[in-house]
Amino acid sequence: MTYEEKCTIIFKKIKEEKPLVHHITNFVVINDNANTMLAIGALPVMSYAREEVEEMVALSQALVLNIGTLTPETVESAILAGRKANELGIPVVLDPVGAGATQFRTESALKILQEVKISILRGNIGEIGNLLGIKAEVRGVEGGVVDADTSDLAQRASQKFQTVVAITGKIDVVSDGKRAVKIKNGDILLTRITGTGCMATSLCAACAAVERDYLWAASSALGFLGVCGEIAARHSLGPGSFRVSLFDTFYGIKKEELKALLSLEVKD
Repeated sequence: MTYEEKCTIIFKKIKEEKPLVHHITNFVVINDNANTMLAIGALPVMSYAREEVEEMVALSQALVLNIGTLTPETVESAILAGRKANELGIPVVLDPVGAGATQFRTESALKILQEVKISILRGNIGEIGNLLGIKAEVRGVEGGVVDADTSDLAQRASQKFQTVVAITGKIDVVSDGKRAVKIKNGDILLTRITGTGCMATSLCAACAAVERDYLWAASSALGFLGVCGEIAARHSLGPGSFRVSLFDTFYGIKKEELKALLSLEVKD
């Protein structure tokens, strides 16, 4: 089986199994995260209240923790849900949105990493660099520049935090500390609408719900998003039509098209 075939099989399994993905996520992108899940055949639920997150995650097959619109209560709920997911063997995907922009964001992401076993850590190079103590300017939630090789940074972060690390950028890199995958798909329009990083995180969770090799879950998610971005861009006049086309492509992409367009570089 080729790596490209493995990716297409993961998305076929999502359609067959319809995993429920529990989100404690960014208020800016709730609707986009939910629609992304529905478009690929997964089921979304957004639940934040500390009084119910443990029950909700127990019904789910994956958990997203996204600190984009951060409050102390969000962190508390995230840790409660994360610990329950760990207890039940449910994969947890963390998106440390804006880590490095403020002390509160950085400390909150590190606290979650310390108290919850994270399956996949998905961020941009600035966020991951800041979590490693490498200073990078972060403007709001936009990633900064880090004077480090992305592959090396992903490997270092994976080894430090004992998780699969997915760094998104012009070329995405996924590492489990030993193996690495570079994903060379995507389009500039993915950076011109809100929430595509958060969509990537949700896609990682949906893939992790059906594939317990989390390196390949994350690689498949990012490859899928990149390919869909390329296809959607062909039919778009700008960011508005691109956003609509992206969801249509999530829904309608054929496995043969995904397999043919995926551009992966694998280091075992």
